[in-house]
Amino acid sequence: MKKRIYIETTIVSYYTARPSRDLMIAGHQEATRDLWPELSTKYETYISALVYEEASKGDSDQAKIRLAAIKPFPMLDIDEEVRSLAENIITGRGIPANYPEDALHIAIAAVNSIDVVVTWNFAHLNNPFTRRAIRRIIENEGYLCPEICSPDELLEA
Repeated sequence: MKKRIYIETTIVSYYTARPSRDLMIAGHQEATRDLWPELSTKYETYISALVYEEASKGDSDQAKIRLAAIKPFPMLDIDEEVRSLAENIITGRGIPANYPEDALHIAIAAVNSIDVVVTWNFAHLNNPFTRRAIRRIIENEGYLCPEICSPDELLEA
């Protein structure tokens, strides 16, 4: 049985972005491009209405490219259960209140029994302190917490 993967918006952004001259960003872009073909073959990959909304913002030409890239993936909805869990993630200090979208990404994944959330967001999602806090909150609410990792980590799995 394939693992269920949720790609957060930073993944599609790095995948479709123009090549960067910044070495760190270029490395992230390369890892994302290495992972991309596996998203359709090795995993059951999902996005959400939030990913779709975020991907549609910004430069209209780039937005079209982002939206075309995520079109093959099933879209998960944001319902009241997701919103409630996201609020609990914020009130439990898993994610800062001024980044509610980040809490929504994690809540969407947890409510939909996603195994792994893939993200380049190290500030609020993929760092050891937030992962621990997020896991505690989600498990206290009765859900299994998805693993949160970068494309580099998933490629090594």
